[in-house]
Amino acid sequence: MADPLNDLSEVERALELAAELARSYVEGVGDDPVQPPGSEQRVLELGGSLPEQGDGTLAPLRELAEMGEELATRSSGGRFFHFVVGGTTPAALAADWLTSALDQNSGLWASSPLGSRLEAIAMDWLRDLFELPPGFGGALVTGGTMANFTCLAGARSWWAERHGLDIDEEGLAGAPAIPVFTSGHIHQSATKSLGLLGAGRSAIRRCARDEFGNIDLDALEQGLRTLGGAPAIIVATAGEPNAAAFDPIAELADLAERYGAWLHVDGAFGLFARLSPHTAHLTAGVERADSVSSDGHKWLNVPHDCGFAFVREPRFLIKAFAESAAYLPAADEERPSVAYLSAEGSRRARAFTVWATLKAYGREGYRAMVERHVDIAHHLAGRVDAEPELELLADVQLNIVTFRCRPEGVEEERLDDLNRELGVELLRDGRVFAGTTIYGDKVAFRPAIVNWRTREADVDLLVDVLLELARSRSPRGPRAPA
Repeated sequence: MADPLNDLSEVERALELAAELARSYVEGVGDDPVQPPGSEQRVLELGGSLPEQGDGTLAPLRELAEMGEELATRSSGGRFFHFVVGGTTPAALAADWLTSALDQNSGLWASSPLGSRLEAIAMDWLRDLFELPPGFGGALVTGGTMANFTCLAGARSWWAERHGLDIDEEGLAGAPAIPVFTSGHIHQSATKSLGLLGAGRSAIRRCARDEFGNIDLDALEQGLRTLGGAPAIIVATAGEPNAAAFDPIAELADLAERYGAWLHVDGAFGLFARLSPHTAHLTAGVERADSVSSDGHKWLNVPHDCGFAFVREPRFLIKAFAESAAYLPAADEERPSVAYLSAEGSRRARAFTVWATLKAYGREGYRAMVERHVDIAHHLAGRVDAEPELELLADVQLNIVTFRCRPEGVEEERLDDLNRELGVELLRDGRVFAGTTIYGDKVAFRPAIVNWRTREADVDLLVDVLLELARSRSPRGPRAPA
Protein backbone atom coordinates (compact mmCIF):
# COMPACT_ATOMS: atom_id res chain seq x y z
CA MET A 1 0.00 0.00 0.00
CA ALA A 2 1.37 3.42 -1.00
CA ASP A 3 0.84 5.24 2.32
CA PRO A 4 2.49 8.73 2.32
CA LEU A 5 3.88 8.00 5.78
CA ASN A 6 5.77 5.08 4.32
CA ASP A 7 7.19 7.42 1.66
CA LEU A 8 8.62 9.94 4.12
CA SER A 9 12.12 9.15 2.96
CA GLU A 10 11.18 10.18 -0.58
CA VAL A 11 10.48 13.84 0.26
CA GLU A 12 13.97 15.04 -0.60
CA ARG A 13 14.10 13.04 -3.82
CA ALA A 14 10.62 14.26 -4.78
CA LEU A 15 11.68 17.88 -4.39
CA GLU A 16 14.87 17.28 -6.36
CA LEU A 17 12.90 15.58 -9.11
CA ALA A 18 10.33 18.39 -9.22
CA ALA A 19 13.10 21.00 -9.47
CA GLU A 20 14.89 19.05 -12.19
CA LEU A 21 11.74 18.61 -14.27
CA ALA A 22 10.53 22.17 -13.71
CA ARG A 23 13.92 23.53 -14.73
CA SER A 24 13.69 21.69 -18.03
CA TYR A 25 10.23 23.13 -18.71
CA VAL A 26 11.18 26.69 -17.79
CA GLU A 27 14.31 26.62 -19.94
CA GLY A 28 12.22 25.89 -23.03
CA VAL A 29 9.15 28.00 -22.33
CA GLY A 30 10.45 30.99 -24.28
CA ASP A 31 11.09 29.11 -27.52
CA ASP A 32 8.64 26.21 -27.45
CA PRO A 33 5.37 26.43 -29.38
CA VAL A 34 2.74 27.98 -27.14
CA GLN A 35 0.52 24.98 -27.79
CA PRO A 36 2.43 21.79 -28.60
CA PRO A 37 1.20 20.31 -31.90
CA GLY A 38 -1.57 17.74 -31.43
CA SER A 39 -1.70 18.31 -27.67
CA GLU A 40 -5.36 19.29 -27.46
CA GLN A 41 -6.58 15.95 -28.80
CA ARG A 42 -4.23 14.08 -26.51
CA VAL A 43 -5.52 16.04 -23.53
CA LEU A 44 -9.07 15.00 -24.44
CA GLU A 45 -7.93 11.38 -24.37
CA LEU A 46 -6.57 11.55 -20.82
CA GLY A 47 -8.53 9.58 -18.25
CA GLY A 48 -8.47 6.39 -16.26
CA SER A 49 -10.00 5.14 -13.05
CA LEU A 50 -8.94 5.96 -9.50
CA PRO A 51 -6.03 3.66 -8.55
CA GLU A 52 -6.67 1.30 -5.67
CA GLN A 53 -3.10 0.96 -4.42
CA GLY A 54 -1.33 3.97 -5.85
CA ASP A 55 2.08 4.20 -7.54
CA GLY A 56 4.09 5.85 -4.79
CA THR A 57 5.50 9.36 -4.66
CA LEU A 58 7.91 9.55 -7.59
CA ALA A 59 6.03 7.83 -10.43
CA PRO A 60 3.14 10.34 -10.61
CA LEU A 61 5.62 13.24 -10.54
CA ARG A 62 7.44 11.85 -13.56
CA GLU A 63 4.12 11.27 -15.33
CA LEU A 64 2.88 14.80 -14.53
CA ALA A 65 6.16 16.29 -15.75
CA GLU A 66 5.88 14.32 -18.99
CA MET A 67 2.32 15.57 -19.49
CA GLY A 68 3.45 19.12 -18.78
CA GLU A 69 6.34 18.91 -21.23
CA GLU A 70 4.21 17.46 -24.01
CA LEU A 71 0.75 18.93 -23.40
CA ALA A 72 0.88 22.10 -21.28
CA THR A 73 0.05 25.46 -22.87
CA ARG A 74 3.09 27.73 -22.56
CA SER A 75 0.94 30.58 -21.23
CA SER A 76 3.83 31.75 -19.04
CA GLY A 77 6.01 32.27 -22.13
CA GLY A 78 6.47 35.49 -24.03
CA ARG A 79 4.35 34.51 -27.05
CA PHE A 80 1.03 34.00 -25.26
CA PHE A 81 -1.06 37.05 -26.18
CA HIS A 82 -4.48 35.44 -25.69
CA PHE A 83 -6.60 37.09 -22.98
CA VAL A 84 -4.43 39.30 -20.72
CA VAL A 85 -2.12 36.86 -18.96
CA GLY A 86 1.33 37.60 -17.63
CA GLY A 87 4.10 35.17 -16.82
CA THR A 88 5.97 34.53 -13.60
CA THR A 89 9.05 36.58 -12.75
CA PRO A 90 12.05 34.57 -11.53
CA ALA A 91 11.59 35.86 -7.99
CA ALA A 92 7.87 35.07 -7.99
CA LEU A 93 8.44 31.57 -9.38
CA ALA A 94 10.97 30.65 -6.71
CA ALA A 95 8.82 32.25 -4.01
CA ASP A 96 5.86 30.20 -5.19
CA TRP A 97 7.86 27.00 -4.69
CA LEU A 98 8.65 28.16 -1.16
CA THR A 99 4.98 29.03 -0.63
CA SER A 100 4.05 25.41 -1.25
CA ALA A 101 6.88 24.11 0.90
CA LEU A 102 6.03 26.40 3.82
CA ASP A 103 2.29 25.73 3.29
CA GLN A 104 1.03 28.58 5.45
CA ASN A 105 -2.67 29.21 6.01
CA SER A 106 -2.56 32.99 5.98
CA GLY A 107 -6.25 33.60 6.59
CA LEU A 108 -5.77 34.10 10.33
CA TRP A 109 -2.89 35.71 12.17
CA ALA A 110 -3.01 32.82 14.64
CA SER A 111 -2.41 30.25 11.90
CA SER A 112 0.41 32.20 10.21
CA PRO A 113 1.78 35.43 11.67
CA LEU A 114 4.37 35.40 8.87
CA GLY A 115 1.81 35.03 6.09
CA SER A 116 -0.46 37.65 7.63
CA ARG A 117 2.33 40.18 8.17
CA LEU A 118 3.82 39.77 4.70
CA GLU A 119 0.36 40.27 3.19
CA ALA A 120 -0.01 43.53 5.10
CA ILE A 121 3.42 44.64 3.85
CA ALA A 122 2.66 43.54 0.27
CA MET A 123 -0.62 45.46 0.29
CA ASP A 124 1.18 48.55 1.60
CA TRP A 125 3.76 48.24 -1.18
CA LEU A 126 1.07 47.79 -3.83
CA ARG A 127 -0.82 50.80 -2.52
CA ASP A 128 2.40 52.78 -2.75
CA LEU A 129 3.15 51.41 -6.23
CA PHE A 130 -0.24 52.58 -7.51
CA GLU A 131 -0.12 55.87 -5.58
CA LEU A 132 -3.32 55.26 -3.63
CA PRO A 133 -3.88 57.39 -0.52
CA PRO A 134 -2.91 56.15 2.97
CA GLY A 135 -5.79 54.42 4.71
CA PHE A 136 -6.82 52.25 1.78
CA GLY A 137 -6.96 48.66 3.01
CA GLY A 138 -7.92 45.30 1.65
CA ALA A 139 -6.64 41.87 0.82
CA LEU A 140 -4.94 39.67 -1.72
CA VAL A 141 -7.51 37.44 -3.43
CA THR A 142 -7.60 34.85 -6.19
CA GLY A 143 -7.79 37.17 -9.19
CA GLY A 144 -9.68 39.93 -10.93
CA THR A 145 -13.11 38.39 -10.37
CA MET A 146 -12.70 38.05 -6.62
CA ALA A 147 -11.05 41.47 -6.45
CA ASN A 148 -14.16 42.98 -8.03
CA PHE A 149 -16.39 40.85 -5.81
CA THR A 150 -14.55 41.97 -2.68
CA CYS A 151 -14.65 45.67 -3.56
CA LEU A 152 -18.29 45.53 -4.61
CA ALA A 153 -19.20 43.66 -1.42
CA GLY A 154 -17.78 46.66 0.42
CA ALA A 155 -19.82 48.94 -1.82
CA ARG A 156 -22.96 46.94 -1.04
CA SER A 157 -22.34 47.29 2.72
CA TRP A 158 -21.89 51.05 2.25
CA TRP A 159 -25.10 51.25 0.20
CA ALA A 160 -27.02 49.34 2.86
CA GLU A 161 -25.69 51.58 5.63
CA ARG A 162 -26.86 54.63 3.71
CA HIS A 163 -30.35 53.06 3.66
CA GLY A 164 -30.19 52.14 7.34
CA LEU A 165 -30.19 48.43 6.49
CA ASP A 166 -28.06 45.54 7.76
CA ILE A 167 -28.21 43.27 4.74
CA ASP A 168 -25.14 41.31 5.83
CA GLU A 169 -27.24 40.01 8.73
CA GLU A 170 -30.76 40.20 7.33
CA GLY A 171 -30.29 39.76 3.59
CA LEU A 172 -31.64 41.74 0.66
CA ALA A 173 -35.26 40.65 0.94
CA GLY A 174 -37.46 43.74 0.99
CA ALA A 175 -34.56 46.08 0.22
CA PRO A 176 -34.76 48.45 -2.75
CA ALA A 177 -32.83 47.67 -5.90
CA ILE A 178 -29.13 48.60 -5.87
CA PRO A 179 -28.57 51.09 -8.72
CA VAL A 180 -25.31 50.47 -10.59
CA PHE A 181 -24.09 52.73 -13.40
CA THR A 182 -21.27 52.01 -15.81
CA SER A 183 -20.10 52.42 -19.38
CA GLY A 184 -20.15 49.70 -22.00
CA HIS A 185 -16.63 48.74 -20.92
CA ILE A 186 -17.69 46.87 -17.77
CA HIS A 187 -15.93 43.51 -17.54
CA GLN A 188 -17.88 40.29 -17.14
CA SER A 189 -16.13 39.66 -13.83
CA ALA A 190 -17.74 42.79 -12.38
CA THR A 191 -21.07 41.78 -13.89
CA LYS A 192 -20.75 38.31 -12.37
CA SER A 193 -19.81 39.80 -9.01
CA LEU A 194 -22.85 42.04 -8.96
CA GLY A 195 -25.00 39.01 -9.71
CA LEU A 196 -23.42 37.02 -6.90
CA LEU A 197 -23.92 39.93 -4.50
CA GLY A 198 -27.65 40.08 -5.23
CA ALA A 199 -27.62 43.37 -7.13
CA GLY A 200 -28.65 41.50 -10.27
CA ARG A 201 -26.89 41.56 -13.62
CA SER A 202 -29.88 43.06 -15.39
CA ALA A 203 -29.98 45.99 -12.95
CA ILE A 204 -26.72 47.39 -14.35
CA ARG A 205 -27.37 50.59 -16.30
CA ARG A 206 -24.87 50.81 -19.14
CA CYS A 207 -24.49 54.39 -20.25
CA ALA A 208 -22.70 53.96 -23.57
CA ARG A 209 -22.70 56.49 -26.41
CA ASP A 210 -21.35 54.24 -29.19
CA GLU A 211 -20.79 50.66 -30.27
CA PHE A 212 -17.34 50.68 -28.67
CA GLY A 213 -18.79 51.10 -25.18
CA ASN A 214 -17.47 54.62 -24.54
CA ILE A 215 -19.34 56.32 -21.73
CA ASP A 216 -22.18 58.80 -22.09
CA LEU A 217 -21.53 61.08 -19.12
CA ASP A 218 -24.75 63.04 -19.63
CA ALA A 219 -26.85 59.88 -19.50
CA LEU A 220 -25.01 58.69 -16.39
CA GLU A 221 -25.53 62.04 -14.64
CA GLN A 222 -29.18 62.04 -15.59
CA GLY A 223 -29.54 58.57 -14.09
CA LEU A 224 -27.92 59.69 -10.84
CA ARG A 225 -30.07 62.80 -10.72
CA THR A 226 -33.30 60.81 -11.01
CA LEU A 227 -32.39 58.91 -7.83
CA GLY A 228 -33.04 62.05 -5.82
CA GLY A 229 -30.03 61.61 -3.55
CA ALA A 230 -30.38 57.85 -3.00
CA PRO A 231 -27.03 56.02 -2.94
CA ALA A 232 -25.68 54.38 -6.10
CA ILE A 233 -22.58 52.54 -7.29
CA ILE A 234 -20.53 53.64 -10.30
CA VAL A 235 -18.20 51.06 -11.87
CA ALA A 236 -15.35 52.54 -13.90
CA THR A 237 -13.03 50.50 -16.11
CA ALA A 238 -9.31 51.21 -16.31
CA GLY A 239 -8.33 49.21 -19.38
CA GLU A 240 -10.96 47.08 -21.10
CA PRO A 241 -9.66 43.92 -22.79
CA ASN A 242 -10.55 44.67 -26.43
CA ALA A 243 -8.47 47.80 -26.98
CA ALA A 244 -7.35 48.84 -23.46
CA ALA A 245 -9.88 51.68 -23.45
CA PHE A 246 -10.28 53.71 -20.25
CA ASP A 247 -13.30 55.38 -18.75
CA PRO A 248 -12.74 59.07 -17.78
CA ILE A 249 -12.14 58.25 -14.12
CA ALA A 250 -11.62 61.82 -12.90
CA GLU A 251 -14.94 62.91 -14.42
CA LEU A 252 -16.67 59.90 -12.86
CA ALA A 253 -15.12 60.83 -9.53
CA ASP A 254 -16.60 64.31 -9.91
CA LEU A 255 -20.05 62.80 -10.47
CA ALA A 256 -19.64 60.38 -7.56
CA GLU A 257 -18.79 63.26 -5.24
CA ARG A 258 -21.60 65.46 -6.55
CA TYR A 259 -24.29 62.81 -6.14
CA GLY A 260 -22.90 60.86 -3.20
CA ALA A 261 -22.17 57.66 -5.13
CA TRP A 262 -19.57 54.95 -4.51
CA LEU A 263 -16.94 54.85 -7.27
CA HIS A 264 -15.30 51.49 -7.94
CA VAL A 265 -12.43 51.26 -10.44
CA ASP A 266 -11.77 47.89 -12.09
CA GLY A 267 -8.09 48.15 -13.01
CA ALA A 268 -7.34 44.50 -13.71
CA PHE A 269 -4.33 45.42 -15.86
CA GLY A 270 -4.89 49.09 -16.68
CA LEU A 271 -4.07 50.18 -13.14
CA PHE A 272 -0.42 49.57 -14.04
CA ALA A 273 -0.59 52.56 -16.41
CA ARG A 274 -0.02 54.63 -13.26
CA LEU A 275 3.58 53.41 -13.10
CA SER A 276 4.82 55.39 -16.11
CA PRO A 277 4.66 59.14 -16.63
CA HIS A 278 3.88 58.41 -20.29
CA THR A 279 0.61 56.58 -19.47
CA ALA A 280 -0.36 57.79 -15.98
CA HIS A 281 -2.86 60.28 -17.45
CA LEU A 282 -5.07 57.32 -18.39
CA THR A 283 -5.73 56.62 -14.72
CA ALA A 284 -6.05 60.18 -13.43
CA GLY A 285 -8.62 60.18 -10.64
CA VAL A 286 -8.10 56.61 -9.44
CA GLU A 287 -6.85 57.98 -6.13
CA ARG A 288 -10.33 59.50 -5.58
CA ALA A 289 -12.15 56.17 -5.91
CA ASP A 290 -13.82 54.36 -3.01
CA SER A 291 -12.49 50.99 -4.15
CA VAL A 292 -9.92 49.76 -6.64
CA SER A 293 -9.28 46.23 -7.91
CA SER A 294 -6.47 44.70 -9.94
CA ASP A 295 -5.11 41.33 -10.99
CA GLY A 296 -1.71 40.03 -9.91
CA HIS A 297 -1.32 37.32 -12.52
CA LYS A 298 -1.55 39.91 -15.25
CA TRP A 299 1.00 42.74 -15.25
CA LEU A 300 2.47 41.99 -11.81
CA ASN A 301 3.63 38.67 -13.33
CA VAL A 302 3.10 36.45 -10.30
CA PRO A 303 1.69 32.90 -10.59
CA HIS A 304 -1.98 32.08 -10.67
CA ASP A 305 -3.89 32.82 -8.66
CA CYS A 306 -3.56 36.37 -7.36
CA GLY A 307 -5.51 39.62 -7.32
CA PHE A 308 -5.85 42.55 -4.96
CA ALA A 309 -8.77 44.57 -3.64
CA PHE A 310 -8.43 48.02 -2.06
CA VAL A 311 -11.19 49.90 -0.23
CA ARG A 312 -10.92 53.46 1.10
CA GLU A 313 -12.81 52.51 4.28
CA PRO A 314 -11.90 48.89 5.13
CA ARG A 315 -14.63 48.75 7.78
CA PHE A 316 -17.09 48.03 4.97
CA LEU A 317 -15.10 44.89 4.12
CA ILE A 318 -15.12 43.82 7.76
CA LYS A 319 -18.89 44.27 7.82
CA ALA A 320 -19.29 42.12 4.69
CA PHE A 321 -16.80 39.37 5.54
CA ALA A 322 -16.65 39.17 9.35
CA GLU A 323 -16.61 35.70 10.89
CA SER A 324 -17.25 34.70 14.47
CA ALA A 325 -16.94 31.40 16.29
CA ALA A 326 -15.72 30.31 19.68
CA TYR A 327 -12.45 29.00 18.21
CA LEU A 328 -11.74 32.07 16.04
CA PRO A 329 -9.66 35.00 17.31
CA ALA A 330 -11.22 38.43 17.56
CA ALA A 331 -10.27 41.11 15.05
CA ASP A 332 -7.02 42.82 16.02
CA GLU A 333 -5.59 45.87 14.24
CA GLU A 334 -2.01 45.06 15.24
CA ARG A 335 -2.38 41.38 14.32
CA PRO A 336 -4.82 41.47 11.40
CA SER A 337 -6.56 38.42 9.99
CA VAL A 338 -7.31 38.87 6.30
CA ALA A 339 -10.06 36.25 6.47
CA TYR A 340 -12.15 39.08 7.93
CA LEU A 341 -11.50 41.26 4.89
CA SER A 342 -12.28 38.82 2.07
CA ALA A 343 -14.33 35.76 1.17
CA GLU A 344 -11.71 33.13 1.92
CA GLY A 345 -11.11 31.61 5.35
CA SER A 346 -8.33 29.17 4.69
CA ARG A 347 -6.08 30.63 2.04
CA ARG A 348 -2.71 30.13 0.39
CA ALA A 349 0.01 32.59 1.41
CA ARG A 350 -0.01 34.28 -1.98
CA ALA A 351 1.63 37.31 -0.35
CA PHE A 352 4.98 35.51 -0.54
CA THR A 353 5.18 35.84 -4.33
CA VAL A 354 3.93 39.43 -4.32
CA TRP A 355 6.37 40.45 -1.60
CA ALA A 356 9.27 38.65 -3.33
CA THR A 357 8.71 40.13 -6.79
CA LEU A 358 8.25 43.68 -5.46
CA LYS A 359 11.31 43.27 -3.26
CA ALA A 360 13.31 41.93 -6.21
CA TYR A 361 12.47 44.52 -8.87
CA GLY A 362 10.92 47.47 -7.07
CA ARG A 363 9.08 50.43 -8.54
CA GLU A 364 11.73 51.07 -11.20
CA GLY A 365 11.77 47.47 -12.42
CA TYR A 366 8.01 47.44 -12.90
CA ARG A 367 8.01 50.88 -14.48
CA ALA A 368 10.62 49.67 -16.97
CA MET A 369 8.55 46.59 -17.79
CA VAL A 370 5.37 48.58 -18.38
CA GLU A 371 7.18 51.06 -20.61
CA ARG A 372 8.89 48.26 -22.56
CA HIS A 373 5.54 46.57 -23.16
CA VAL A 374 3.93 49.82 -24.31
CA ASP A 375 6.82 50.30 -26.75
CA ILE A 376 6.38 46.74 -28.02
CA ALA A 377 2.66 47.38 -28.53
CA HIS A 378 3.47 50.43 -30.64
CA HIS A 379 6.04 48.39 -32.56
CA LEU A 380 3.36 45.79 -33.30
CA ALA A 381 0.96 48.52 -34.41
CA GLY A 382 3.69 49.78 -36.76
CA ARG A 383 4.08 46.31 -38.25
CA VAL A 384 0.32 46.10 -38.77
CA ASP A 385 0.22 49.51 -40.44
CA ALA A 386 3.10 48.51 -42.73
CA GLU A 387 1.34 45.38 -44.01
CA PRO A 388 -1.27 45.99 -46.74
CA GLU A 389 -3.08 42.80 -45.72
CA LEU A 390 -3.61 43.95 -42.11
CA GLU A 391 -5.76 46.76 -40.74
CA LEU A 392 -5.36 48.54 -37.42
CA LEU A 393 -8.79 49.12 -35.88
CA ALA A 394 -7.94 51.24 -32.83
CA ASP A 395 -5.21 53.55 -31.63
CA VAL A 396 -2.85 51.89 -29.17
CA GLN A 397 -3.63 53.32 -25.74
CA LEU A 398 -1.54 50.99 -23.61
CA ASN A 399 -0.59 47.37 -24.28
CA ILE A 400 -3.30 45.91 -26.54
CA VAL A 401 -3.24 46.11 -30.33
CA THR A 402 -6.59 45.65 -32.08
CA PHE A 403 -6.43 44.74 -35.76
CA ARG A 404 -7.77 42.40 -38.40
CA CYS A 405 -6.62 40.69 -41.53
CA ARG A 406 -7.91 42.36 -44.68
CA PRO A 407 -6.40 40.76 -47.79
CA GLU A 408 -6.85 42.41 -51.13
CA GLY A 409 -9.84 41.10 -53.03
CA VAL A 410 -11.80 39.89 -49.98
CA GLU A 411 -15.15 41.63 -49.73
CA GLU A 412 -16.17 43.35 -46.49
CA GLU A 413 -18.99 40.90 -45.74
CA ARG A 414 -16.50 38.02 -45.86
CA LEU A 415 -13.91 39.56 -43.53
CA ASP A 416 -15.52 38.54 -40.23
CA ASP A 417 -15.66 34.89 -41.23
CA LEU A 418 -12.10 35.07 -42.57
CA ASN A 419 -10.70 36.53 -39.36
CA ARG A 420 -12.68 34.13 -37.20
CA GLU A 421 -11.29 31.19 -39.20
CA LEU A 422 -7.77 32.60 -39.03
CA GLY A 423 -8.16 32.90 -35.27
CA VAL A 424 -8.94 29.21 -35.01
CA GLU A 425 -6.02 28.35 -37.29
CA LEU A 426 -3.63 30.57 -35.34
CA LEU A 427 -4.42 28.80 -32.07
CA ARG A 428 -4.24 25.40 -33.72
CA ASP A 429 -0.88 26.29 -35.28
CA GLY A 430 0.39 26.98 -31.77
CA ARG A 431 3.57 28.93 -32.48
CA VAL A 432 1.99 32.06 -31.02
CA PHE A 433 -1.37 32.63 -29.32
CA ALA A 434 -3.73 35.54 -29.95
CA GLY A 435 -7.48 35.19 -29.79
CA THR A 436 -10.25 37.03 -31.60
CA THR A 437 -12.96 39.32 -30.30
CA ILE A 438 -15.70 41.60 -31.59
CA TYR A 439 -14.56 45.20 -31.67
CA GLY A 440 -17.35 47.51 -32.68
CA ASP A 441 -19.01 45.25 -35.21
CA LYS A 442 -15.86 43.61 -36.57
CA VAL A 443 -14.09 40.35 -35.74
CA ALA A 444 -10.60 41.34 -34.69
CA PHE A 445 -7.39 40.12 -33.08
CA ARG A 446 -6.43 41.78 -29.81
CA PRO A 447 -3.02 40.57 -28.61
CA ALA A 448 -2.22 41.76 -25.09
CA ILE A 449 1.39 42.32 -24.06
CA VAL A 450 1.94 41.85 -20.31
CA ASN A 451 4.51 39.06 -20.02
CA TRP A 452 7.96 40.03 -18.69
CA ARG A 453 9.59 37.72 -21.27
CA THR A 454 7.97 39.29 -24.35
CA ARG A 455 10.26 41.02 -26.86
CA GLU A 456 9.73 42.68 -30.23
CA ALA A 457 10.72 39.45 -31.98
CA ASP A 458 7.75 37.71 -30.38
CA VAL A 459 5.18 40.13 -31.78
CA ASP A 460 6.99 40.11 -35.12
CA LEU A 461 6.48 36.35 -35.16
CA LEU A 462 2.77 36.87 -34.50
CA VAL A 463 2.49 39.05 -37.61
CA ASP A 464 4.59 36.66 -39.70
CA VAL A 465 2.58 33.58 -38.72
CA LEU A 466 -0.75 35.31 -39.25
CA LEU A 467 0.29 36.49 -42.72
CA GLU A 468 1.59 33.02 -43.53
CA LEU A 469 -1.76 31.49 -42.58
CA ALA A 470 -3.70 34.14 -44.49
CA ARG A 471 -1.61 33.75 -47.63
CA SER A 472 -2.10 30.00 -47.60
CA ARG A 473 -5.78 30.58 -48.28
CA SER A 474 -7.56 31.73 -51.43
CA PRO A 475 -9.75 34.84 -51.18
CA ARG A 476 -12.77 32.57 -50.95
CA GLY A 477 -11.52 30.19 -48.30
CA PRO A 478 -8.96 27.46 -47.64
CA ARG A 479 -7.13 26.00 -50.57
CA ALA A 480 -8.07 22.51 -51.57
CA PRO A 481 -5.50 19.93 -50.53
CA ALA A 482 -3.00 19.05 -53.21
